[in-house]
Amino acid sequence: MNGIIWLASYPKSGNTWLRAFISHLLEGKDEKVDINQMKTDGIFSARSTLDEITGIETSNLTPEEIDTLRPAVYNYIATVAKRRLFIKVHDAYTYLADGSPLLGTVNAKAVYILRNPLDVAVSLANHLSKSLDETIRHMNDETFAFCRSKDSLPNQTRQKLLTWSAHVQSWAGVSAFPVYFLRYEDMKADPIAAFTGAVRFIGMDCTDAQIQRAIELSDFKKMKAEEEKNGFGEKPAGLSSFFRAGKTGDWRNHLSDAQRDKLIADHRAVMRQYGYLNSADEPVYL
Repeated sequence: MNGIIWLASYPKSGNTWLRAFISHLLEGKDEKVDINQMKTDGIFSARSTLDEITGIETSNLTPEEIDTLRPAVYNYIATVAKRRLFIKVHDAYTYLADGSPLLGTVNAKAVYILRNPLDVAVSLANHLSKSLDETIRHMNDETFAFCRSKDSLPNQTRQKLLTWSAHVQSWAGVSAFPVYFLRYEDMKADPIAAFTGAVRFIGMDCTDAQIQRAIELSDFKKMKAEEEKNGFGEKPAGLSSFFRAGKTGDWRNHLSDAQRDKLIADHRAVMRQYGYLNSADEPVYL
């Protein structure tokens, strides 16, 4: 299938890992792909893409005006694509005022990466250079968004994240194209099964040996070591390292009981649905 494969996730849920894995499959060699030269196709919120295709300087537009352009731009990209495009997206799956979906509907599939919000909170706090308490509040704020500051012009446009739960539910409710849910915890526990499932859904023609090799080459420790040696262009300014720990269950080393309980209270229903809580609403140690 030519068109777009959306690589969707709430921030700090494993998107970079999946993109690195796909990059190695696309490269098809035994050499490691540079993390600064991944073979995937950018991010949905890239301002330069909108400017180039529309011929409009989005710096002159409001976030709402920009959003009205985004579906048509990516429908066009999907229509003229000569190959399968892999595009990262952190936006929740939302709709414009006329009821049309922000991401368009043409020639698309999506892989949605889901991660335990207890671990997301720890990783996101580090990424944002915010306290855990402030990050936990952001994760339950339906107005939370990236790149919405009026005091600067980032190279990405506004990305509505909603609450963590609403973000997950927005992608679970997509009817315009197929969506494959992939838990980060399964990627860690059984990478062969998890990544193979995603590859087969996408429709990539890969052997089991190629999948195994791509998993080995995109190992977290290797990416972290590469960042330490050469840097990583996606690292926010002021952050010491983009790749932090890459663990499951690391929240137990960082969250207080009160912070854990607040996250569970905020996101109980979705955490239950995806296996992050047991029948007594206690965290499942995956």
